Amino acid sequence: MTTDKVERAIARFDRVTQSLDARDGTVRDAARRERQRLNSGLTRTAGRVGMAIAAVGLLTIIVGLVMPIGMFGFLAAVALAVGLAAVLIAMPVRDAVAPPAVTPGLPNGPMVDRFDSYLFRSRGALPAPAQTELDRISALLPRLKETLVRVETLDPAAQDARRLMSIHLPGLIDRYAHVPATYRAELDSEGVSVDQRLVEGLAAGRARLDEVAADLARGDVAAFETQGRFIQSRYGEATPSADPPA
Repeated sequence: MTTDKVERAIARFDRVTQSLDARDGTVRDAARRERQRLNSGLTRTAGRVGMAIAAVGLLTIIVGLVMPIGMFGFLAAVALAVGLAAVLIAMPVRDAVAPPAVTPGLPNGPMVDRFDSYLFRSRGALPAPAQTELDRISALLPRLKETLVRVETLDPAAQDARRLMSIHLPGLIDRYAHVPATYRAELDSEGVSVDQRLVEGLAAGRARLDEVAADLARGDVAAFETQGRFIQSRYGEATPSADPPA
């Protein structure tokens, strides 16, 4: 009996550690994707800053060829360049803290990236069960992105996913953040707490996003099978020509 208890305890410990390892792997992957997005954003910002400084320098040279600008003109050009650089550097920061927004011209791939970044930055403010649901959503986003990038933004399934990623799920998280912490454990008329509502809402959103990814993937499989049957029916009867006689 003691051996059985020990074995059950070891098995339970293994399950817990495997679950923690899987969760850590999901968080690690999300952090890696966020670093890649930040590095890409820094590269683009550096390029814009460089072009702005070059434009100011070129304008200063042109004006200097027409009339002397003197020391004050040079200082004004330097101040203009510094000001433009500060504005360009600050712009991505303000955009990064905002929830992902639906715009007609935003492709599906960047839409998923913005939502992924939003989830990563929102994770620390949520309770542990909600963090688990966020990790599950984050884990399916690469697969969702792989299917969404191949369809138009006006595709009904894509529109459903975009609304979830830009309005419904961020709205749920933001509304939760507005609830005072002392009220989050209280039960409503249906016996459900605010924390539980958050987890249930995230789980429902995750299930729908997973369904969208699966539906689009099945559509790709069906299209591939149709193309394969067409080629087989059209060219399958052809036989290789016989070798010429020696």
